[in-house]
Amino acid sequence: MSNGIVYFIDDEEHLRISSKQSLELDGYDVTCFERADEALDRIGRSFEGIVISDIRMPGLDGMTFMKKALENDPDLPVVLITGHGDVPLAVEAMRAGAYDFIEKPFAAKHLLSVAARAAEKRRLTLENRALRSAIENGDRLDARLTGRSPAIDGLRRQIRAVARTGADVLIIGETGTGKEIAARALHGLSDRSERPFVAINCAALPADLIESELFGHEQGAFAGATRARYGKFEHAQGGVVFLDEIESMPLPLQVKLLRVVQDRTITRLGSNEPVALDVRFVASSKLDLEAEAAAGRFRSDLLYRLNVVTLRVPALRDRREDIPRLFMELVAEGAARYHCDQPDVPAAVLADLAKSNWPGNVRELRNAADRFLLGLSLHDDGPNDQTMGTGLAERVAEFEKNTISATLMAHGGRLKPTYEALGLSRKSLYEKMQKYGLQKDAFAEAEEAS
Repeated sequence: MSNGIVYFIDDEEHLRISSKQSLELDGYDVTCFERADEALDRIGRSFEGIVISDIRMPGLDGMTFMKKALENDPDLPVVLITGHGDVPLAVEAMRAGAYDFIEKPFAAKHLLSVAARAAEKRRLTLENRALRSAIENGDRLDARLTGRSPAIDGLRRQIRAVARTGADVLIIGETGTGKEIAARALHGLSDRSERPFVAINCAALPADLIESELFGHEQGAFAGATRARYGKFEHAQGGVVFLDEIESMPLPLQVKLLRVVQDRTITRLGSNEPVALDVRFVASSKLDLEAEAAAGRFRSDLLYRLNVVTLRVPALRDRREDIPRLFMELVAEGAARYHCDQPDVPAAVLADLAKSNWPGNVRELRNAADRFLLGLSLHDDGPNDQTMGTGLAERVAEFEKNTISATLMAHGGRLKPTYEALGLSRKSLYEKMQKYGLQKDAFAEAEEAS
């Protein structure tokens, strides 16, 4: 197991070689740089390692480099290497935020001791950030992805587990299920939460400007390019690039995207200079990309690069027990948006909603909530019968489960008014709740004393 990541910066080749050997023998993953600006482009809040840099170098000197690096992350441990007689400068560096300094010539043992302390500090810093983020965003995730069904609860668990890893993610789900909401939740729980979230709708990019939009361009790169311009990838530095409807991306552009995902660098149109990217890629698709790749409509190598982790957002029909709660929340949101009073939702309406297929998923349910607020029919063409093709017993059981769920929701989870409204005994309600796996705490309020 690695002891950590070290970026070692020095313009003296022999020192880079000897220090790299010492650090690697002690279990560190080491990358050496001759120039400080080469390392600066790779450092952000999500960088998991430490930096050891000489002070006196051509170009960007160590002091200036440290100040710029600490602007990206004030908690980054930067160890500076000083020459003989530079101790006053080292003291100034410590006051400016350096973690420690090492005076040349130094023994390998001293280098490893300083690196170990700095790496431990970085590890604790990142762990504390992750813990704070989990605490601060836990309830927010529940609010973003509403529901108590096993399907949506499993998705929330996956998002919490994956968010802080930094791995690229592919999100699969039908139209309207909330793939972008899941992507933004992933970003909000990550160490990149304070950096940009750049959403790119791959289906809406103009074909003649698509490369310029993504990669940027230099002045004069093409007719009309009167000045240099950053592309969307560069705008996302330190944050997340969300590639929505990635199945719509033209095959020639998929080749270029593959190189970006692999190398984390881009080259603007009209330039030969690569620009390093510190971004996380999150892509979404409403189609089965493996089937698209098999059919030759999507590059399999790009698919394998993007789906390090795959999250699947369930359709509403696969979590029907969440529909009443979700509908009531959407009604409340609509009332606030339209500046009107929030009406009561009858239990019969909620039961009817839970029976529908909702091919447009949450997006369609939101439209229904708006129509309900405006006094219009909930369905443009009436509810979709989700019971077609099932046996009578299954249809009756599904109807009974949905009716009980809707009535519990309508009464805020209170059992007494629920079994009275349904014409059941208390015992019968308990038995049916147990039969259908309905839990009291899934309906927000505690049982009313009777």
